[in-house]
Amino acid sequence: MGLGLGNLVSGGVDKRQMASFQESVGETSSQSVVVAVDRIFTGSTRLDGNAIVDFVRWLCAVSMDELASPHHPRMFSLQKIVEISYYNMNRIRPQWSRIWHVIGDHFNKVGCNPNEDVAIFAVDSLRQLSMKFLEKGELANFRFQKDFLRPFEHIMKKNRSPTIRDMAIRCIAQMVNSQAANIRSGWKNIFAVFHQAASDHDGNIVELAFQTTCHIVTTIFQHHFPAAIDSFQDAVKCLSEFACNAAFPDTSMEAIRLIRFCGKYVSERPRVLQEYTSDDMNVAPGDRVWVRGWFPILFELSCIINRCKLDVRTRGLTVMFEIMKSYGHTFEKHWWQDLFRIVLRIFDNMKLPEQLSEKSEWMTTTCNHALYAICDVFTQFYEALNEVLLSDVFAQLQWCVKQDNEQLARSGTNCLENLVISNGEKFSPEVWDETCNCMLDIFKTTIPHVLLTWRPVGMEEDSSEKHLDVDLDRQSLSSIDKNPSERGQSQLSSPTDDSWKGRPYANQKLFASLLIKCVVQLELIQTIDNIVFYPATSKKEDAEHMVAAQQDTLDADIHIETEDQGMYKYMSSQHLFKLLDCLQESHSFSKAFNSNYEQRTVLWRAGFKGKSKPNLLKQETSSLACCLRILFRMYVDENRRDSWEEIQQRLLTVCSEALAYFITVNSESHREAWTSLLLLLLTKTLKINDEKFKAHASMYYPYLCEIMQFDLIPELRAVLRKFFLRIGVVYKIWIPEEPSQVPAALSPVW
Repeated sequence: MGLGLGNLVSGGVDKRQMASFQESVGETSSQSVVVAVDRIFTGSTRLDGNAIVDFVRWLCAVSMDELASPHHPRMFSLQKIVEISYYNMNRIRPQWSRIWHVIGDHFNKVGCNPNEDVAIFAVDSLRQLSMKFLEKGELANFRFQKDFLRPFEHIMKKNRSPTIRDMAIRCIAQMVNSQAANIRSGWKNIFAVFHQAASDHDGNIVELAFQTTCHIVTTIFQHHFPAAIDSFQDAVKCLSEFACNAAFPDTSMEAIRLIRFCGKYVSERPRVLQEYTSDDMNVAPGDRVWVRGWFPILFELSCIINRCKLDVRTRGLTVMFEIMKSYGHTFEKHWWQDLFRIVLRIFDNMKLPEQLSEKSEWMTTTCNHALYAICDVFTQFYEALNEVLLSDVFAQLQWCVKQDNEQLARSGTNCLENLVISNGEKFSPEVWDETCNCMLDIFKTTIPHVLLTWRPVGMEEDSSEKHLDVDLDRQSLSSIDKNPSERGQSQLSSPTDDSWKGRPYANQKLFASLLIKCVVQLELIQTIDNIVFYPATSKKEDAEHMVAAQQDTLDADIHIETEDQGMYKYMSSQHLFKLLDCLQESHSFSKAFNSNYEQRTVLWRAGFKGKSKPNLLKQETSSLACCLRILFRMYVDENRRDSWEEIQQRLLTVCSEALAYFITVNSESHREAWTSLLLLLLTKTLKINDEKFKAHASMYYPYLCEIMQFDLIPELRAVLRKFFLRIGVVYKIWIPEEPSQVPAALSPVW
């Protein structure tokens, strides 16, 4: 007879005892199930390579079903996935890689689960697993750390929850702080996670990620740099992303400092970079320092310059050129070529801001700063760079001069001047050819020819008003400052006079462009003068001439301390003739414009004016003055005796035309502007020997007689007196007596 439950009850067993007995049976049964289930997972270690992959795949599928419930997701299977990962961690790497391929993909999905509790559990589970994996270390040439840390990267990229992102950053920070010595290929994932955090708008996330990045770069790299070489580029890129986060300017500046600090590792440990061959088998050992070290640093700094606001990009630009100046002596020539392709992107029109105001700011600040820095670097490493980059530098200077930005145009000519003055003594004849051609091209492309032909739309001739032109011109010239403006001040328009800006936009834009071209012409004239004779030399010479005229003396040699510092002695006659052609063309244009009263009136009435009608008087006088200085210097240079005939012919033509033009000038103020020019012409002519003087005196004599009728300043009259006395002596019209017997008023001093 069977012993059923009913029989036990009828046999007198107490109901309370029966309930206790049933509970015990249930617990025993439940424990048996748990043990049996656990045995399934612990026994997974005995499955072969294919079986374990299938087992994990289906377990992940069950886990996804459990987590699909929006209200009560179950995490039993997810927990078991973590457990079997522990159980199977000692499998050989190929098998484990296949397992993790499935598990990692599952964590990617679970870590981005909209239920924050599920995502938190997933990230924490990942942290525990990762710590276990990192404790085991990684052999050389293995990349498994990259695989098991990749889910953190995916979660940071896809999950926008601040809580989860913060947790992921903290997990990575914990790994770095506790397992840095064991991390190898995992550095790439770590920097990828921080790269994602760097562009975040949450200050806590950015700060935490940056603190850890800073610790890695300044401390961990110091001790474990060989292990982190493969991710060095990622570290620099990560710092660049921090620098480009406009919401945290202090972090941006510190990130740029750390990029500068990275250069120290490249400089001090080049051998480590040369010997690392993991992914660079196709890169020559001599170039690995560049490809893995310097190029990433300089490239990311250029990205900062192109992406960031003014203060940050200025700092990035400064640091980039500091690195070049500090470590450029270790660069190969072809490295410089790669580098300048990056640097010159700063000036790329396609990359400049589209907004007019932003573009103007970019040119005035960043382009301007970069231009001077490029010239400084070029000068510092001239021997290495002149063969490979001189043409590019000249082309960039020309580009700057041709832009519709006055500050950048001025900087272009100033940099050209500095470049030539600093390096001219090292120039070969071919380089001088290229330099002179560059200046010639700038001159030709910046002559504002439109000034002579422009007419407003629909303009009709009004002959009744033409008679006003001369009067208006006299008013214009009488307003000229008696002390001509220094270099850099506009000759056409007062910088504070914006009355023309209210005119139609087309005219406004054209007039602004023409004004810049006029400024460039003035700058170029001064540039040539400074290059040939050295800055301030000509100004000092003019002062000496004036003093000599005031004292009624003529020293045989006016001593100028900086006379030999210019590039004159390094330039051939043909080079100087090219520059003279530029100066004469500029002078002819400005003279034609100043003489065209009607056209100047048209421009003035159209709004192209300062306080008075536009004129190019400064250009007219300074171009001719520079031309005369060069010609007279060549005329007495024994080393250029072969060219004296051509020089004399040029001098006679230039001086005769100048004197003839002066006689035709109607405005007293215009003539006053020519005072220093006439002093220069006459004083220089008086210094040449008698034979040469005869040729000049015979040509200039009738013009000088005409000039005598003008109301001249005493200094100019004194020099003219000496000139006529010299004519008397040379042509034996008058033979001077002994100085003691000649009245002081007639006694010339040669």
